[in-house]
Amino acid sequence: MEESAGSRAVINTSSNPYLEFDHSSSSTISCNTQFIRSASGVLVCAEVVLGLLVCGLIAGTDYFRMSPFGWVMFVAVFYWVLTLFLLILFLTQAHSRIPHVPWITVVLLFNSSAALLYLVAAIVEATLVGHGVKGRHNYNSWAASTFFAFLVSLCYAGSAFLSFRAWRERDSG
Repeated sequence: MEESAGSRAVINTSSNPYLEFDHSSSSTISCNTQFIRSASGVLVCAEVVLGLLVCGLIAGTDYFRMSPFGWVMFVAVFYWVLTLFLLILFLTQAHSRIPHVPWITVVLLFNSSAALLYLVAAIVEATLVGHGVKGRHNYNSWAASTFFAFLVSLCYAGSAFLSFRAWRERDSG
């Protein structure tokens, strides 16, 4: 079988928007290792790890039998996903490519709301631990998850404090 000249596809590069970009300036992704070494970076990494522990410990139980655990799971998963997104954003320095967003204020509001809602979720979870049978899987997982929920709320409070200091320094300086 021979191909006819009319059946071949012709690609016109001037009409393809993906081929018109200058790849030399925006195709490299750099990793900001200084962020991970900073106090904010350490807290964000701790928030990701501890938040995953909270989600995992609750998800491995019969949490759906008590509706307040749905709130705890919502807070844990919601803030875990957003924290992971912010970690990737700051590691790749992608936030510097969006200069019109007031990142210091956004992070301050995010960390403050996370600290408050995680604290509420940890208190709700602490009140529910007693509904489990001591020594059983649900009880042990809920107790451990409560401990980690309080720890992650402390991490978010620390991040909120550091964000507040950065926000105040930006406005005063």
